[in-house]
Amino acid sequence: MWNVTIKGLLAHKLRLGLTALAIVLGVTFISGTFILTDTLHNTFTELFANIYSKIDFQVRGVAQLGTGGNAVRNELPESLLATVRGVPGVAAADGQVTGYAQFISHDGKAIQTGGAPTLAVSFNPDPQFSSLHLIAGGPPTTSHDVVMDAGTAQKYDFSVGQQVRVLTAGPTQTFTISGIAEFGTANNLAGATLAAFTLPTAQAIAQETGQLDDINVVTEPGADKSAVQQAIDKVLPPGVEVVTGQTVVNENTNSVDQALGFFNTALLVFAFISLFVGAFTIFNTFSIIVGQRTRELALLRIVGANRRQVFRSVLGEAAITGLVSSVIGLGLGVLAALGLQALLRGFGISLPPGSLVFEPRTAVVGLLVGVGVTVVAALGPARGAVRIPPVAALDDRRSGPTASLRRRFIAGTALALVGVIMLAIGLAKPAIALVGVGAVAIFLGAATLAPAIARPLSSVIGRPLARLFGEPGKLGRENSMRSPRRTAQTAAALMVGLALVAAISVFGASVSRSATSSVDQAVSADLIVTPTGAGELSNSATSIASAVPGVTATTTVYGGQFEFQDTLSKLAAVSTNNLASTVMLRMTSGTPAALDSGELLIDSTTAQNKHLAVGDTVPARFALTGPTTLRIGGIYQANALIGSYVVSSAFFLSHYPVQPPGALLLRTSSTAVDTAVTSALAPFPNVQVQTRAQYDQAQVSAINQVLGLVYALLALAVIIAAIGIVNTLMLSVFERTREIGLLRAVGMRRRQVRTMIRSEAVILAIFGAIIGIIIGTGMGIALVASLKNQGITDTVVPFSRLVIFLVLAAVLGLIAASWPARRAAKLDVLAAIAAE
Repeated sequence: MWNVTIKGLLAHKLRLGLTALAIVLGVTFISGTFILTDTLHNTFTELFANIYSKIDFQVRGVAQLGTGGNAVRNELPESLLATVRGVPGVAAADGQVTGYAQFISHDGKAIQTGGAPTLAVSFNPDPQFSSLHLIAGGPPTTSHDVVMDAGTAQKYDFSVGQQVRVLTAGPTQTFTISGIAEFGTANNLAGATLAAFTLPTAQAIAQETGQLDDINVVTEPGADKSAVQQAIDKVLPPGVEVVTGQTVVNENTNSVDQALGFFNTALLVFAFISLFVGAFTIFNTFSIIVGQRTRELALLRIVGANRRQVFRSVLGEAAITGLVSSVIGLGLGVLAALGLQALLRGFGISLPPGSLVFEPRTAVVGLLVGVGVTVVAALGPARGAVRIPPVAALDDRRSGPTASLRRRFIAGTALALVGVIMLAIGLAKPAIALVGVGAVAIFLGAATLAPAIARPLSSVIGRPLARLFGEPGKLGRENSMRSPRRTAQTAAALMVGLALVAAISVFGASVSRSATSSVDQAVSADLIVTPTGAGELSNSATSIASAVPGVTATTTVYGGQFEFQDTLSKLAAVSTNNLASTVMLRMTSGTPAALDSGELLIDSTTAQNKHLAVGDTVPARFALTGPTTLRIGGIYQANALIGSYVVSSAFFLSHYPVQPPGALLLRTSSTAVDTAVTSALAPFPNVQVQTRAQYDQAQVSAINQVLGLVYALLALAVIIAAIGIVNTLMLSVFERTREIGLLRAVGMRRRQVRTMIRSEAVILAIFGAIIGIIIGTGMGIALVASLKNQGITDTVVPFSRLVIFLVLAAVLGLIAASWPARRAAKLDVLAAIAAE
């Protein structure tokens, strides 16, 4: 039977090759995802190891909020540096400061990093501590000097001795480039820009005069490191700790791994969607092949093959197909990783460069998933093969027994109901795993039920084609109606792809509408001033904007983190003088005046979920001032600008270190004043001034950018669905070779044959698209309904966009039919008539 399996594969190379392509693409996506995330993990691991490999210990503030590399810690007094240096066994100690500094390019624009930070750091020329090493010029020696990272200098054509303007939390300053440095062996810090200053200058820029972020320590050769650590710990004041350099490396690496875990999971979800769609193609292909080999399999039974051997033969073909496909997919994974990097870069997400990493786990997962999906998808056809009776070899039946429509209807209905229930529970909890399982069950149920409506729906879809193309269109319609199971199975792959696209479309349209209405219900200011990219809004910019004649009201907005009832949360703060003129606080109880008394306002969703009311006192904790209690002074309806918690700016600044505001809201007397504000802030290229309408549009554009990325990732699933249509039509042409030959013999022209095949493809594509769009729209509406408490208040069904998807599906069907149609039209008439 092994020889029979191999010969079966060789006899169906083209048909199985198209099936293999679906698995190749899915495994390529999976392996590319693992390669990309492993590469990023390795890049950041090496980065942190490079930073801290030269130090033995780090003295830092105890974590006040959060844990590990994401913890919020208080600064250290600079006087502590001398104390640490005096500990026996300490060879050297150096304090460092990090803040915000953004270079301005020669064309006057702020240099953007695509999400990476723009850092001001203190420069230490001692190679014991610094990962920066100069490749040109020298270290900063005065308050007017700066060292620029080599990546920025090369990209923006800066050199030693040139002047460069630098944006800071204070006023914009001009510095002389004293040197250009690499970070370790790279030309920058994982995509970030680095502006290195003398320690006093860095402290002034970071607004940490007389303070340090942390102190790095190197011990004397041969010193007992454990004893030195204990000695350092004894001289530290309360709230300060000493940890090993490796501890710092581990904490930062774990923080990056957590962030990459979400990124990795998101990409793998799209990869498994593609494989799930591919499973329908595999199932359909093997079902048709088994049907076409009815006589062959029956003859095997006659000459002695038992059911188990036939079953193993079909699964063997599937396993070999999956194995070969998976190996090819693994090989293409490197290209996929590069493609994913380019795709993310195209949507404004910059990733740090690094050598590609191929872990053994990538190969194991890729092979297991690829082979597993192929074999599981082939189980149904393999079971059908063993039910073919030996007598089928005598009467030349073309297909084996099939399940009754009644059983199919019961099974499909049950699956769909279970899926709907699991999806509802998953959205309500929320539990993403239940959502995924519920969606899969809904798709399987719909695919099981689809044959029941395939014949009538194909008839309706095909009627216009029959009128338009005459007899070829009529024959294409009848071919689709003749085998409702095959029509449904072929359309199922496209159904899944377009269902997900439709669900995302409904979700995206609802989010966009909700974002616009939320801003309109949150802000009454005429202008909204915010920083761009990784920039910060300096106090100088806010002072200049507020002083423009015609500005009638200003509100400064701050943001930070705090612990609320032992949960790390975001806190907003607003200046209260002109609050009613710029912010729409729709109070359900209490009054905004409570802000002036140092009380906390919360939104109604938080109040409901946490069972809070005006007058309640709740525990809170701030990084700078420690634990305290806050009184609830008012409850307001959801506000997109300030979020769930808000206090006055005076209260905020008394509990946080000095920091720039996050936004400035301005009320103006005329549009001419709007122009004057924009002109006044022109010296700050990292600041954008937007009207409320422009701010709305920016929010929608950001949402559409994310949706565009999702659509691009879902495109692979749709491509695999198109491959399924190509495969089915190719098998259909092979199966109907004699029929096509007879049609040609009685006068059908090649062009008419092509039209017939294309009509069938369009019907298949539209059939799958209609079911998919209906299911996807329902799922999108359910998703939006489950998120009403999260600020998605409007449910929007974008009918015009869904119609466009339907038209694109028809076009996709035409494209998919091109090759099979040409192949059918080129059949030799005499050879086709003589075919069995």
